[in-house]
Amino acid sequence: MKARIFACFITLLFTLPFSLHAQDSADGLWDFVMTGPSGDVTAEVDLFSDGTSLIGQFELADGRVWPISNGQVSGYTISFDLERGDSGVVYEMTATIDGDQATGTAVAMGETREWRMTRAQ
Repeated sequence: MKARIFACFITLLFTLPFSLHAQDSADGLWDFVMTGPSGDVTAEVDLFSDGTSLIGQFELADGRVWPISNGQVSGYTISFDLERGDSGVVYEMTATIDGDQATGTAVAMGETREWRMTRAQ
């Protein structure tokens, strides 16, 4: 009995940190919302982190796909640039990941907007 309890404890000890990390990882599909002057902008965001690098893309409701660039991960903070199609407008995006939620800001053309993401289920 003691051996079984010990084995369960060791298993929990080694798997819990990985499952906790996964919840706060940027990796995966996210539902994005940012309120703009013409209403909400929504997108499905696919992110993947590799060490301190972050890659991914935004797929907007109308089918347009905007890749991210200069993606970085530092602890629970992510940052990246997002060019709005061919417009030349680049959003400097930052956010904090907290489990299945992310909240952040986008800065472009002298304006700052708040945005949020929820991990897609």
